[in-house]
Amino acid sequence: MSSVLYSLGRWAARARRLVVIGWLLVLAVVGGAAGLLYQGFDNSVTIPGTESQDALDSLSATFPQVSGSSAQIIVVAPDGSTIEDDAVRGPVEDAVDDIGELDQVAAVTSPYDDQMAASVNDDDTATLLTIQLDGDQSVITEDTKDALHTASDDLAAALPAGSQASLGGELFSVEFPALSIIEAIGVVVALVVLIITLGSFVAAGLPLINALMGVGVSMLLLLAATVFGPINSTTPMLGLMLGLAVGIDYALFIVSRHREQLAAGLEVDESIARAVATAGSAVIFAGLTVMIALVGLGVAGIPFLTVMGIAAAVAVGIAVLISLTLLPALLSFSGERLRPRAPRAARKPKGKARRAAARAAAGPADGAHHNRFFDGWVRGATRFPVLTIVLIVGAIAALAWPATNLRLALPDAGTLPEDNSARVTYDLVGEEFGEGFNGPLIVTGSIVTSNDPVKLMDELGDEIGDLPGVADVPLSTPNPSADTGIIQVVPEGGPTSQETKDLVNEIRDQHDHYLDTYGVDLSVTGFAAVGIDVSDKLGAALLPFALVVVGLSLVLLTMVFRSIWVPVKASLGYLLSVGAAFGVVTLVFENGVLADALNVTKLGPVISFMPIILMGVLFGLAMDYEVFLVSRIREDYVHGGDARRAVRTGFLGSAKVVTAAAVIMFAVFVAFVPEGDMTLKPIALGLAVGVLVDAFVVRMTLVPAVLALLGERAWHMPRWLDRILPTFDVEGEGLTKELRLASWPEPDAKDAVAARDLEVAGPEGSDVPVVGPVSVRVPEGGALCVHGDAAAPVSALLLALAGRMAPDAGAVKVTGLVLPERAMTVRGRVAVVDALAEHGRPAAVVDAAVRDGAQVVVVDRTDAVADRPAREALAAALARAQRGGTAVLLGASGVAATDLLDDGTGREVAVLDVGAGWGAPSALTGAEVPPPAPPVANQAPVVEPVETQDAVSTSSTGGSNDEDTQMQEVRA
Repeated sequence: MSSVLYSLGRWAARARRLVVIGWLLVLAVVGGAAGLLYQGFDNSVTIPGTESQDALDSLSATFPQVSGSSAQIIVVAPDGSTIEDDAVRGPVEDAVDDIGELDQVAAVTSPYDDQMAASVNDDDTATLLTIQLDGDQSVITEDTKDALHTASDDLAAALPAGSQASLGGELFSVEFPALSIIEAIGVVVALVVLIITLGSFVAAGLPLINALMGVGVSMLLLLAATVFGPINSTTPMLGLMLGLAVGIDYALFIVSRHREQLAAGLEVDESIARAVATAGSAVIFAGLTVMIALVGLGVAGIPFLTVMGIAAAVAVGIAVLISLTLLPALLSFSGERLRPRAPRAARKPKGKARRAAARAAAGPADGAHHNRFFDGWVRGATRFPVLTIVLIVGAIAALAWPATNLRLALPDAGTLPEDNSARVTYDLVGEEFGEGFNGPLIVTGSIVTSNDPVKLMDELGDEIGDLPGVADVPLSTPNPSADTGIIQVVPEGGPTSQETKDLVNEIRDQHDHYLDTYGVDLSVTGFAAVGIDVSDKLGAALLPFALVVVGLSLVLLTMVFRSIWVPVKASLGYLLSVGAAFGVVTLVFENGVLADALNVTKLGPVISFMPIILMGVLFGLAMDYEVFLVSRIREDYVHGGDARRAVRTGFLGSAKVVTAAAVIMFAVFVAFVPEGDMTLKPIALGLAVGVLVDAFVVRMTLVPAVLALLGERAWHMPRWLDRILPTFDVEGEGLTKELRLASWPEPDAKDAVAARDLEVAGPEGSDVPVVGPVSVRVPEGGALCVHGDAAAPVSALLLALAGRMAPDAGAVKVTGLVLPERAMTVRGRVAVVDALAEHGRPAAVVDAAVRDGAQVVVVDRTDAVADRPAREALAAALARAQRGGTAVLLGASGVAATDLLDDGTGREVAVLDVGAGWGAPSALTGAEVPPPAPPVANQAPVVEPVETQDAVSTSSTGGSNDEDTQMQEVRA
């Protein structure tokens, strides 16, 4: 992947004008589509498969008058009056008549109508007009909402002084979130952090441009997507928040790497390509983890949440794509302006300056990445690692403890700002009637078998009214066709209270009793019941989702770091961060800690989908910090071999960028808290706390302590697991290797196969190689014959050279491509033929492979071709292949298959005898292969041609003791 990204970065830098114009055209096209297709957002919630949703779907067909959305107008008479006074009654009756004539209004209750009676409080000073609408929230038009507001305002104006009339109810229970100037502060903070981190206004501006372009494209796409179905109004705000955060951070990683390489002396275009290949690989990994977790929100089976996850994942994906294409183009436009200034020449330093210069000369551990603050940080974290671990785990556990009382619910009008009309209505209803009137339940069932449906509904209503937690049963009636009945149940508690949830569970627990006694299959629905079912379903999905996320992190990090302990530690750290975020959200939104400062409009349960969204997003961000920090530690360990020292040097090499990224994330998220709506506010706060704890406490303090405690064991990987897991090169080590071997074995070499000290891993549990070390060169059109006493080691070597099996050690290039890094491409250029499996027709298969463009043909188990005509046909096919420039590699048990190559052309043939295999010495005759340049730790890879000795050809019958001696010296 790093090689592909290297090519992409180089192309984007060279085609910078085309790339920028292309993205501007994309923005314009998507903007046009959004303008034409935008259908508006909605806040309707559907949860297929739940009792409340099934009941609503049934009512829409049998009792449509009560299945749609509803609104309420509460009328409070002035002091000393009642609603029966003429001054109040007249305006109320007029308002009921006017509202009843509005479009999409199915019915309106009135305190003066016995058939459609409105609720009246005990002292007749207030009435609650219920407006039943024809359809759910998603189909109610803005014109209807405006007409309801106008009717309510006219009623308030017509009532006598001291009266109150306020419009609210389910239809107005949620506001569309909007941006404010506060959110922009997060972007300003991000800019300041970027300037401090990168030391350049130009460099700091690029990540912001990158993020804003990504957010613009993703938001316009979301607007256009509303034509395909309803999208919750929280979705664009979540996408905006995530798009800004990851767009800035991903660009920061690439720009930071680019400036490091410019400071090391690389040319601009080369540095851009390498930055995209190395930091870009980590960006793809981080972006994919966030996207997978967000798409995984579909585990809950709730459509609006699935749409929300997909939309946010698209925003993250676009941020990644722009970071890998538009950003390199912008870096190319910036050119030399991003190169850090060289230090000024000064006189011989003295005192502290001289000691600082000495530290700089000591290398990256004490110089290039030296920072007293971070140096003291990592030393403090690792000096007594057990103490550090105990303190951090204990502190986070204490912070997470309040989360044991976390309650979930859908937002209602009670969470709106106190001056909002729907919130005023909500509070007045609670004062005058009781909290339960803000979320009445509907109990419904089929009564088609009843002979007296009115009596049946009265009896059911009376029995349900006697249940604990029921404040009133104002309605118990069959529908006009007498096949469905409804009972309106007013709970004593509010819509999101535990008392209401207990009542819903109690009615459902009595289901069998009602069925046996009255023959009615009752279900509970209504706005409050829907919220309870959503919360329960999301709560049930949390554990499987957590298992999926943690399991995914274990697999992905094992692929990246080739270790067992590192992924386990990373996953447990992630759970600590999630726990801390949940704990803080509970403290603020349920316990009221800092609630006024954060503008929390009402204490109580938080929005139902907060935990699952927070877990998904935080997973990706946590893995992001883990990769950037631990990959640097691993790199220093691999090159230096000292595990504890690598913790310190790797930390110092990455702490600055990780700190900047975390501060930016925190600033963007926390900016959505003070003025954010109550739907987004707990999510934003949870993400801000989660990022802060994960980056600074878990990744930058706990992780170094754990790695220091584990030492060498931290990097242990069972051999069997290492072989079955694919490799994910997030730090571009493969590209570094490819660049180092670019001119090996010599500049402009045209070898079909070049290998130096190649070893192929032996069977499971064996510490010896199957074959190796082997050094061999096979030119274009050349040949290699491998034979031995056993077939397995012969096949293993050939499969390794064909890109089908990863070599265990050594440098290997096939058709000019490095293995195993370019194995996928090599497999497309190398054909493998099993002579035994082809049943006497391997010649035809060889000819077909050559026609298909194979540059190398591998024919294994040639000893199985014993029939003389078949063997002659195979020899002829191989000769044709070689004449066309295709190299051939042959394998056999016993004697080498050189007779298949005896075509009189005089072409050079390399012969390898692997003996008994499984660690037995190998004897090779063939061309001598120079050693590649050794890797240089902590430096940018070199692309200049590597000086190599000239290749010395040997015949197919002669060996070279000097070669063996040279190989031993190189290995030593």
